Amino acid sequence: MYDGLKKSTEEIVREGSLNGLPFFDYEYSFQLKYNIMELKKAMRKQAKIKLALQGCSGSGKTYSSLLLASGMADYSKIAVIDTENHSADLYAHLGDYNVLQLSKPFSPERYIEAISTCEKAGMEVVIIDSITHEWDGSGGILDVHGNMVGNSFTNWSKITPRHNAFVQKILQSDCHIISTIRTKTDYTLTDKNGKMVPEKVGLKGIQRDGIDFEFTIVFDLDIKHNAVASKDRTGLFMDKPANVITPKTGERILNWCMAGTTLEDVIKMVQQSTDVTELRNLLIQYPEYRQKIEPLAIARKEELNAQIINTNKISGNGIDQSTK
Repeated sequence: MYDGLKKSTEEIVREGSLNGLPFFDYEYSFQLKYNIMELKKAMRKQAKIKLALQGCSGSGKTYSSLLLASGMADYSKIAVIDTENHSADLYAHLGDYNVLQLSKPFSPERYIEAISTCEKAGMEVVIIDSITHEWDGSGGILDVHGNMVGNSFTNWSKITPRHNAFVQKILQSDCHIISTIRTKTDYTLTDKNGKMVPEKVGLKGIQRDGIDFEFTIVFDLDIKHNAVASKDRTGLFMDKPANVITPKTGERILNWCMAGTTLEDVIKMVQQSTDVTELRNLLIQYPEYRQKIEPLAIARKEELNAQIINTNKISGNGIDQSTK
């Protein structure tokens, strides 16, 4: 029974059938419609890494990205979306990776299209070199905003959804994504003898503020190509000494990604489910696998219903036999 709604699962099934909807689709939409909250056990799922490498020109962002990617996939399954004037071609000696040249305008939509092209080609790792142009390049967000007429604040509300769609494309991609970000010297104003004086405080990525929060790992590269993790949700590199990135770095990340629950694990759980509620919970818990497991869940539901019917028949026959 859903608290406050006074509607049982059986009633939801009946209502769904009257509306011509499969049970799973109807109950799932019912929960979303009424904002029903459910507690679930925390479970580590397999992940696709979303990683950023940021550094100044000459720090080795492209080269380090390729080395890292080679530890995660064969070079033939690696694609570089190159916005840096064919810089990706400079390292062709490393392996037969793929390159997609992205020229201006560097709009969010063109980046999204480029990522989709790599996905459809069956790439496993996509290197976006770099995502700085989407923000501060010809046809990028800042460029478009600067050329808009009218109120600046209102204009941001029109253009921000385009940037957010680009970020979501990265986060929701079925590929491992490695994004490079250019950096610039960051300043802060400091009060000295009553005067506000600019003072260097380090390097800052040239992208929208807070973009680093979207990535699982952020590596900062220095001019000697050493990388240190400024953000790391994996726990593999945080508070560790700076090191040069190698294919071994990619292997460690891939092992972390593969440590969670796989599609095969979820399929096995569907096949071993003992009731409809368990099947429904699996669909809700693993939305990324829903398209692949829903047909199996429906088939398993029919098997369970058939078992109940057969059990009832056998039970009824047994009683009839005993009374003869």
